[in-house]
Amino acid sequence: MDLNGNKRKSYQVTFKGKTREFPVGVTFGELAGIYQKEYEHQIALAVRNGKIMELFKKVDRDCTVEFLTLSDDTGAKTYNRTATLILMKAISEVVGADKVEKIKMEFSIGNGYYCSKTGDFEVTDELIEKVKAKMQEYVDKDILIIKKSMSIDEANELFESQKMYDKVKLFKYRGSSTVNVYNLDGYYDYYYGYMLPSTGYVKYFDLKKYEDGFMLILPYRDTPETIDEFKPLPKLFKSMEIASDWGIKLGIDTVADLNDQIRLGKFNELVLVQEALQERRISEIASDIVSRGGVKFVMIAGPSSSGKTTFSHRLSVQLRTHGLVPHPIPVDDYFVDREKTPRQPNGDYDFECLEAIDVEKFNTDMCDLLAGKRVELPTFNFVTGKREFKGNFKQLGPDDVLVIEGIHGLNDKMSYALPAESKYKIYISALTTLNIDEHNRIPTTDGRLLRRLVRDARTRGATAKRTIQMWPSVRKGETENIFPFQESADALFNSALIYELAVLKQFAEPLLYNIGPNEPEYFEAVRLLKFLSYFLGVSTEALPMNSIVREFVGGSCFKV
Repeated sequence: MDLNGNKRKSYQVTFKGKTREFPVGVTFGELAGIYQKEYEHQIALAVRNGKIMELFKKVDRDCTVEFLTLSDDTGAKTYNRTATLILMKAISEVVGADKVEKIKMEFSIGNGYYCSKTGDFEVTDELIEKVKAKMQEYVDKDILIIKKSMSIDEANELFESQKMYDKVKLFKYRGSSTVNVYNLDGYYDYYYGYMLPSTGYVKYFDLKKYEDGFMLILPYRDTPETIDEFKPLPKLFKSMEIASDWGIKLGIDTVADLNDQIRLGKFNELVLVQEALQERRISEIASDIVSRGGVKFVMIAGPSSSGKTTFSHRLSVQLRTHGLVPHPIPVDDYFVDREKTPRQPNGDYDFECLEAIDVEKFNTDMCDLLAGKRVELPTFNFVTGKREFKGNFKQLGPDDVLVIEGIHGLNDKMSYALPAESKYKIYISALTTLNIDEHNRIPTTDGRLLRRLVRDARTRGATAKRTIQMWPSVRKGETENIFPFQESADALFNSALIYELAVLKQFAEPLLYNIGPNEPEYFEAVRLLKFLSYFLGVSTEALPMNSIVREFVGGSCFKV
């Protein structure tokens, strides 16, 4: 109806400053078909007056519209979510719903998403080929995906009938009385995010048997029309598998399991057990370093907000228990002077490339130390952008070991002059294996982003908007300078704590609410707020002072 009470026959839609009339009933998918030629990649979602809309939604007012493609972060996540729905229906159809107890989306390895299974069937190459063929059949038929709002009671009854009991547990902690459910040709599932309008959009995927489960292989966001060959990362996979086993032993597989522990007053015990598990792993790494003999350089590298600083302190404590004397050496002190720092294409300094480090000076100093010489080490002044010498002399004795923390620690080009036997390389990252439910995994990057968002607000006065704005650049640097070398590490350490998102929740939420609907970072803020809404929040009171989480929320006994 218009302002005079007359029934509307059309709506005005403005795209890139040009307005056109469209009849009532037109969908955003139909608009996408008209404007697709304006975009390099497949359109996945519409943005109506600043709000994301799924393509099967109808235009219901005059509006300004733009679109997100599969190369946008939100669009890529939507593609992956839809592919997961198609996979789950195909397995149910091929194996038989009565034989499938659980299919869990565990974690990502490169462009693969590892899935485990529980039920009365075996994962074989033949079965995987049948499931893949069934998925392709759905894609070829271009079946509509229907979204329906249900009451919590109705949804619980539905998912109990499908033996998806983890969703029933999850809905117990939902604040709303309704929930959105997706229907793919009679197969119902729940996802905490947007969905593509039909199966025909998921043109690129692969499926392979892997270990005891299988890998769903999907395109990288930068190349959404290409499936790259899956490259196994056995060390990373093993680390993730161990983390999953820890969760199973603790009885915490999903957010609802964690919420149950909090509700039942078992949070303090959970913290103690998780921290003890991490300390045991740190102790194992220290023992391995000592058993090697001749290690003088412990090289620690990992992506942003993985807890490198706290880990290096805790590892140093463990090394001391073996009679060694550790000395921290920040690679940042070997930055070249600011005017020599390479720049990114947009003109910003590229502090994360190897050329930002005076590699030759670093190797000269480290070789001199290894030879028993007395060396004056530099300190980088981040205010002036200059390297300074302030009388920080070092000379290694028989029990001394240098603990070197820096982004390029695993890259042999960084320490090219040091004998291999003198180095012990450690890769650290926050590899969460906690799921929202069995089909909704939590990306490891979400945990790190929330860590950084909280820490930067506390220690640097940075807004959530600024942290989210910088995150793509940070991720690009990690992809280029850290991830390619993770399998070369002598040890991997997983710094994720199964309880930490319940702690980060109350620090992150107020920061995210400060991002307004007219800001580009708003979509990501809304997504993270919805994600955090599944968790019961807890205070930091029970956290040990040496916990890695303290590096982000404050109160650490270390200088972090």
